[in-house]
Amino acid sequence: MATAVETRALAAVDDARTVRLLEELVRVPSVTGTDAESDLQHRCAALLTEADMDVDTWRLDLDELRADPRFPGTEAPRVEGYGVVATTGDGVPALVLQGHVDVVPTGDLAKWEGGDPFGARIVGDVMHGRGTCDMKAGVAANLAVVHALRAAGIRLARPLAVHTVVSEEDGGLGAFATMLRGHTGEAAVITEPTSGTVITANAGALTFRLEVAGRAAHGSTAYEGVNAFEVFWPVYQALRELEERRNRDRDPLFDDYPVPYPISVGTLRAGDWASSVPDLLVAEGRMGVRLGEDPDVARAALEVAIAQVDDPWLRDHPVRVTWPGGQFASGSLPEGHALIGEIGAAVAEITGRGTPRRTAAPYGSDLRLYSGIGGIPTLHYGPGDVRFAHAPREQVSLAELREVTRALVLLAVRRCGVIA
Repeated sequence: MATAVETRALAAVDDARTVRLLEELVRVPSVTGTDAESDLQHRCAALLTEADMDVDTWRLDLDELRADPRFPGTEAPRVEGYGVVATTGDGVPALVLQGHVDVVPTGDLAKWEGGDPFGARIVGDVMHGRGTCDMKAGVAANLAVVHALRAAGIRLARPLAVHTVVSEEDGGLGAFATMLRGHTGEAAVITEPTSGTVITANAGALTFRLEVAGRAAHGSTAYEGVNAFEVFWPVYQALRELEERRNRDRDPLFDDYPVPYPISVGTLRAGDWASSVPDLLVAEGRMGVRLGEDPDVARAALEVAIAQVDDPWLRDHPVRVTWPGGQFASGSLPEGHALIGEIGAAVAEITGRGTPRRTAAPYGSDLRLYSGIGGIPTLHYGPGDVRFAHAPREQVSLAELREVTRALVLLAVRRCGVIA
């Protein structure tokens, strides 16, 4: 049962204010790498200052970060970025709440109902719009936690920190910069969408690029050339076979996913003239990294699979493989860490549905940077269903936002303690 202090903290959660805050966040079109991403970071810094937190806001040194051998890669063009970390006091925070403010591009606007991806449209108890699920509802919950503690007049015995970061969608530059700046904590919750579960491990994801050579010829004498698209087909088949092999044995945490380590081709470009045989095909995609696997081992597996394609043309004209863009290693929370039980107890008490299931996710996230470079035991728990992310149907349940906010308030009070 909640103590008197915990009950006071929960009573101070202002649901209407949290929804208004989420609306405000969604209406900022903070696509990765844009000026709006920086604008939203400054707005978050202001909101955290209003909650009487000590706020560190800094401009990222992009050249220095890119020169670091651990640089996680980026995909979006970028001329600036900002980090924001807020704490309630001195010392190592007992708990970090983290969220990213950037969102992916909107795609075809005609596919968005109402035509405005950033309209924060509410229908019933659901908010629609780019970033509602991934992951501005999580950011709103984090901000609502500290505002509730302030409204309740609660002084924490050990510090609580809130981190907002940029560039999660294309590699994790913001989290990387935050770790290198020296911000740390005893444990962290990243409020990515988890559909009521607790995610304690992430697969990794590596972006690859394949350049497949052909030989140009006039389309009327195509037999004189070598079509790069046709040459690519056995390469693609080799990728599918590699995917099947890499997913035969998997951790039970991935039972919700038929393919936890997918290999997919996202873009294909070939040829420059309709009546010419294409002499180059460029394919870009992503490769899943198994839990605990060194990304270099995953890269080598793909390169070997492609090199072993039995094709006479490819023997003399090997596929060129490079690894641009985001490079996500896998990451996990140590088995049996106290944070698992603490978040589970808080969620169960708020929802009344028992201890949440523990799962893993097949996508990369900032978890691996916090747990790896930062050495901070980290898990995911946040509002939303990831199946709605990155799509024109993106949405979040406001009831879930309310539940998550209260569970995090309870976790913060219990983990950080209270000064009587």
